[in-house]
Amino acid sequence: MTGRLEGKTALITGGASGIGEATVEKFVAEGARVMLADIQHDAGAALAGRWDDDTVRFVPVDVCSEDDVAGAISETVSAWGRLDCLFNNAGFGGVTGDVAETDTGEPYRRTLDALLSGPLYGMKHAAPIMREQGTGSIVTTASIAGTGGGYGPHVYSALKSAVINLTRSVAQELGPAGIRVNAVCPGFINTPIFLGQLALEKDSTEALSTLRELASLAQPITRAGLPADIANAVAFLASDEASFITGQPLVVDGGMTLGAWQHPDLGDGVIAQALEAVTGKPAAEVDMVYHARSDS
Repeated sequence: MTGRLEGKTALITGGASGIGEATVEKFVAEGARVMLADIQHDAGAALAGRWDDDTVRFVPVDVCSEDDVAGAISETVSAWGRLDCLFNNAGFGGVTGDVAETDTGEPYRRTLDALLSGPLYGMKHAAPIMREQGTGSIVTTASIAGTGGGYGPHVYSALKSAVINLTRSVAQELGPAGIRVNAVCPGFINTPIFLGQLALEKDSTEALSTLRELASLAQPITRAGLPADIANAVAFLASDEASFITGQPLVVDGGMTLGAWQHPDLGDGVIAQALEAVTGKPAAEVDMVYHARSDS
């Protein structure tokens, strides 16, 4: 059976772990060739080494550098002659804490560059190639934190919201050229970034137990989100099956952001209360989520 991405070529940033790693695996399973880009050299090279050189290649990239991003796109085209899909996935949690204590120096600049400048660099340098081809799909990892307050740190939330609106704007420009531009908005997913913000070790018994408990309290679908859940959504958006979809932030969150959702025991403010239940801390002290709720 032919895969839905058979014959397509993709560049995936942040491809060495988490959502990126799962997406590399999914794209290969669907028949694509993948250029895996990541700042984690050893992990990226090791993952790419699972396949032959004509299926997956690794290129070291810091998405905060426009030259690095442009170089990865150029290397993809040099290797396989085209670029059918760009997945702007690289990122991290960035600066956290109360707004009055936000470090607006280098940590802020790094957060801005990784979460917003990086995707913009990718779109900028992919667009001319895809215009010439007359087709292409650009997908960027946003977040439910970009869809409303209370799902992530202040700066992270603002930048993910910017990614969603950048996606919508660029989709309008590039649509007539046959290029689709979409975003995927993960909820709480079992990734190193998310677990790190909860001070949990990947794949530890404590981490898995905490994720199960959080999912059961905070969303209608009572299991933890997996990187593969996001990879499946990205593969769909990259495929011809999504040929009439552009400018959309596809939310994949187990129903966490449903406005009417109330846990039968917790009631209103379910996200904050769920985090407090599983971490033993006030929600405002958890880096993952900061609610605009204060006793002072």
